[in-house]
Amino acid sequence: MKYEPNACRVEDALSILVGKWKPIILLHLLNHGTQRFNELRRSIPGITQKMLTKQLRELEAEDIVERVIFPEVPPKVEYSITEYGRSLQPILEAMHDWGTKHTLRKVKKEKRAE
Repeated sequence: MKYEPNACRVEDALSILVGKWKPIILLHLLNHGTQRFNELRRSIPGITQKMLTKQLRELEAEDIVERVIFPEVPPKVEYSITEYGRSLQPILEAMHDWGTKHTLRKVKKEKRAE
């Protein structure tokens, strides 16, 4: 793999995924399909309503997540991954696998240091 460092696009990709919650939101939508806002919020312990709204809006602005509003009372809103957003799945899976291996490596290193 040979890339020109001055033309690196990793930063562009990370700008979309950066943050504590975006990868978790994306993995939930990839694994569980379309979800309503409160359903998604309940499935992610610790995220606030304000933060979930912000993260979803940012992902929607990048065409990664789609929001559908149903004209009902009360309004029904559903979120899903776009076809374009699905292209992130192998990247997220690779990052998850690497993170798992890295965590195990750190634990082994700490045990050896004891």
